[in-house]
Amino acid sequence: QVQLVESGGGLVQPGGSLRLACAASGFIPSDFAMGWYRQAPGKERELVATVTGEGSIHYADSVKGRFTITRDNAKNMVFLQMNSLKPEDTALYYCNAVKRALLLTTNYWGQGTQVTVSS
Repeated sequence: QVQLVESGGGLVQPGGSLRLACAASGFIPSDFAMGWYRQAPGKERELVATVTGEGSIHYADSVKGRFTITRDNAKNMVFLQMNSLKPEDTALYYCNAVKRALLLTTNYWGQGTQVTVSS
């Protein structure tokens, strides 16, 4: 059974930090690009950061310099270190795993973990 389980969300003051973790099971994460997306109330889900199996990383412009994505293939986990958090970072954060082949794209999602940035 494929599972992506997020943890580490919570309430933090502006300027604070949080570290999100995503534990993957039921598939081979090293074959997938892993990433974090977020969705704020009334808005569409947006990409935050992704890292390929080879280690190529992409960040949304809004989080560059503040967030860091890492992955540990040996432990089947991916992390998102979030520093200098802003109220506009408040959202439900989802872990994602995607594998694109010629004829098939396999896409997995976690249930999400809430991040609230507020004083």
